[in-house]
Amino acid sequence: MTDTTQRTAQSVTVPAPRGHRRRLVVVGNGMAGIRAVEEVLERGGAGAFDVTVFGDEPYGNYNRIMLSHVLSGEEAEDGIVLNPLSWYEENGIDLRAGVRVDHVDHAARVVHDAAGGRTPYDTLLIATGSTPFFPPMEGLHRGDGSLLEGVFAFRTLDDARALLENARTHRRAVVIGGGLLGLEAAHGLVTHGLEVDLVHSPPHLMNQQLGSDAGRVLRRKVEQLGIRVHTGVRTRGLLGTDRVSGVELPDGTVLAADFVVVAAGIRPNVEVGVSAGLDVDRGILVDDRMRTSAEDVYAVGECVQHRGQTYGLVAPLWDQASVLADHLTGAAPDAEYHGSRTSTKLKVAGVDVVAMGLSGPERDEDEFVVFSEPHRGVYLNAVVRDDRLVGATLLGDVRKAAVLAQHYDLGTPLPEERTRLLLDLGEVQEGAGAGDLADLDDAVQVCHCNGVTKGRIVGAVADGCTSTTAVMAKTKAGKGCGSCKDLVERITEWAAGGNLTVDETVGWYVPGVPLAKPELMAAIRERGLKSVSAVFRELAPGGVEDAKSKMGLTSLLRMMWPEGIVEERDGRFVNDRVHANIQRDGTFSVVPQMKGGVTTADQLRTIADVADKYDVGMIKVTGGQRIDLLGVPKEDLPKVWADLGMPSGYAYGKSFRTVKTCVGTDFCRFGLGDSTQLGIDLETRYQGVEAPAKLKLGVVGCPRNCAEAYVKDVGVVAVGSGRWEVYVGGAAGATVRKGDLLTTVTSPEEVVTLVGRFIQFYREWGNWLERTYEFVPRLGIERVRAVLVDDSDGMAAGLDERMQTTVENYRDPWQEGAEPVTTGQFRPALPLGMPTVRPSQVRS
Repeated sequence: MTDTTQRTAQSVTVPAPRGHRRRLVVVGNGMAGIRAVEEVLERGGAGAFDVTVFGDEPYGNYNRIMLSHVLSGEEAEDGIVLNPLSWYEENGIDLRAGVRVDHVDHAARVVHDAAGGRTPYDTLLIATGSTPFFPPMEGLHRGDGSLLEGVFAFRTLDDARALLENARTHRRAVVIGGGLLGLEAAHGLVTHGLEVDLVHSPPHLMNQQLGSDAGRVLRRKVEQLGIRVHTGVRTRGLLGTDRVSGVELPDGTVLAADFVVVAAGIRPNVEVGVSAGLDVDRGILVDDRMRTSAEDVYAVGECVQHRGQTYGLVAPLWDQASVLADHLTGAAPDAEYHGSRTSTKLKVAGVDVVAMGLSGPERDEDEFVVFSEPHRGVYLNAVVRDDRLVGATLLGDVRKAAVLAQHYDLGTPLPEERTRLLLDLGEVQEGAGAGDLADLDDAVQVCHCNGVTKGRIVGAVADGCTSTTAVMAKTKAGKGCGSCKDLVERITEWAAGGNLTVDETVGWYVPGVPLAKPELMAAIRERGLKSVSAVFRELAPGGVEDAKSKMGLTSLLRMMWPEGIVEERDGRFVNDRVHANIQRDGTFSVVPQMKGGVTTADQLRTIADVADKYDVGMIKVTGGQRIDLLGVPKEDLPKVWADLGMPSGYAYGKSFRTVKTCVGTDFCRFGLGDSTQLGIDLETRYQGVEAPAKLKLGVVGCPRNCAEAYVKDVGVVAVGSGRWEVYVGGAAGATVRKGDLLTTVTSPEEVVTLVGRFIQFYREWGNWLERTYEFVPRLGIERVRAVLVDDSDGMAAGLDERMQTTVENYRDPWQEGAEPVTTGQFRPALPLGMPTVRPSQVRS
């Protein structure tokens, strides 16, 4: 077999100008193939090529690295899209999404697809990536060769969707493979509350990147997440006939499993290359200009083998795409790819990991510097050979990543005192930036996901990008796994000097007062400010009031001073002024309290009578199990409330709203806990508590989840034997997210206490209008759990105490119907032009 890397530069054939545009056909719509197309377009290739792209998956181009974030619920599917379908249209690219290429007739220069199509090409680019590797195991396949039901890979968006679907309906999973992908899969599944076993045949986790000591520290962190780790054991086989039921280990141990994820590595996908008759070894062989053994056929990405090396990281793919584009467009005909010195910087199962070069010493003369704090999950090492850095591992503390990457990539001189490679010993902190950032070479890669160097970031600033957001948009830095965002921001700030445009309001609680929430609360408390106007007078620049800040400040003051504040009605939304939800026609909806969704026949008769008396436009059952009376004029609100004789149901405010429950144990034959009573108890205690945004809760009596507790701001699930799981940060609106498992407790009383503690924590630390599905991921469930369950910061008692004060000061707002706060509180509202819907207009 001829290694194409042996070709000489003299054999290079730069496409000669022709009388027509060349037909560039790309087989592979993944990150490497589309990155190559992007690079071609950036070099003016749109005028030289008609581009056709084949992709097996029926989607646009997405960030495969972020699939683990989709699985864990940290990111929606839309959030990982790199190029939507509109991008292909805008660039005149003929995308054949969901069309698999069968084979290539290189002699005829035609691509044959599975739909029977024949597509001719002048230039062919193969970027077919890799496929999951399934190690041989008994029971893995059924008689027809297909995978046993309940066995999945974790490679594509469809894989992630399948795992999410199974996570919703099952309780136990086994992940085979303790590398990066397996750890991410296990982490994603455990965030959904599953019991997860992880089986890894090498002696320690991530053995490809980490040494044994680092692997042990990582294992400790992973086990703290609730994942049971089994290393140094192979999987003998899978159990189950119609569907997998367990995984058997060599010693006979059986790990029960409702489904199994196989993440045991990848293999280059070379089928198309083989069909084209290309030289193939482990991957498709390419030379330094990404040419295969056939004329006008190129390959990039995980499917290629260059100088004997295959790659599974994204940075080499970018390098290859860039060289290919230089060559195809003639922008740099002599550009060559000489391989990549790979380094890994990512967050694995919530743990920051950086690995480059050697994970430990290989020669007697190698220097090995190690710092380890297992109890904090920190392990750092550096390998030095001939006064050059040849390897480093950072686990749990990656502040030295950029400096080490420079030493590793560029071979820059090392400090005489080697410990300074890993630790700041009293001088300039890397995090402080200026000194260290100035010393960083422009060639140092900052964003490994998108191959963005410090030089490109600096160049973007020089080209006029005046904010970090603008720099990220121009360079794509920080748009991958996101682990480099802090460094991107610091380099941008450093490069811009005093000329950086900073949206200062981003960190403020409200735009009119230049203080973050903790500082704002401290200032309010110190000065005893109990009105919005007083806050502006004391803390806003020039004492100027800002209308956009008033609602947030009112909410904050009411949280801080539950005994009462100086009410200023213009500091409330209209809904909060009249305690009802304004509708399109200027009328309001009235939702009486119905704790836990439970009502009585008498209440229903009363509601019916009120609806008739006030000619209510529509009676509607809400998604929160309440009854909504729509179309009530503003002036009728006090009379409606009085006739109902029921408290407010809070279907309008930035506050605790409802607790949705299932029927629990009294009637349901599946019930494991009295969810109905617990829901009523929660709603009784926390009714009307104000928060940065609305709060919807759910309690279910078993994991069948009939009341959708998993997707509530706070969800409580009975799991049997008196135990209750508490989830936080769920959502089921425009954003859909399963809540993170906070903890499992053993009594309803513990649930009530813990829910109150979480709500108070959210009230004190959440940003204005920040929903819990944003708040929890921002802090990280591990951090939230540490504060609320483990009381790591000694805050628990204070949170409970302040919540108790709030509860004690509860007052039903509908009492204002009898005693209006202002004379105009319930004056008629002006119509907004939309007709009221009457019952006769509602179609059955």
